[in-house]
Amino acid sequence: MTDYIPLSTLNDFIFCPYSIYLHNVYMEAAEDVYKARPQTAGTEAHRGIDQKSGSTRRCDLMAMPVYCDELGIAGKIDLFKQDRQLLIERKNRLPAIFRGQLYQLWGQYFCLKEMGYNVSQLAFYEISTNKMFPVDLPHEAEKQELASFISRFKAYDPAVTPFTVNPNKCAHCIYCNLCDKTTSDNVYT
Repeated sequence: MTDYIPLSTLNDFIFCPYSIYLHNVYMEAAEDVYKARPQTAGTEAHRGIDQKSGSTRRCDLMAMPVYCDELGIAGKIDLFKQDRQLLIERKNRLPAIFRGQLYQLWGQYFCLKEMGYNVSQLAFYEISTNKMFPVDLPHEAEKQELASFISRFKAYDPAVTPFTVNPNKCAHCIYCNLCDKTTSDNVYT
């Protein structure tokens, strides 16, 4: 049986591989134990997609499970407008588009393609400002970059990989106050 990497962890891994461990430790806890204001606002803004009430158009696919055997990834898409062949990843706030966010969107794209869907456009949608940010389709070089990143993800071993605290990232990590790798607090307390 193939162990698929969840698409949502691609960005988390770039941010901090240890945060994936902390997420798994605290995921059964009450969300107010670890979620900060930005995550709570993002969850609330994302509710329409998660409950599939964000659109009544039959050609819009929301919160649909996807997978890609070739890359070994799986997850859910936010929104795919079939009539426009447009795949959209929704974010509450998007001050910048980070590589991990692109990996997540590219992963969704390759999943849909492998599943037989025609996708000709990609975009991020910033909920808080109602703005769309088009993204170029990934080509073979980007697919290889993503595959290489997934290989590094699979090979990661926290027992032998040195951990370096990044104070800027730690300050913006929702698990910072619960993390045994740093003594600082996050900016959300």
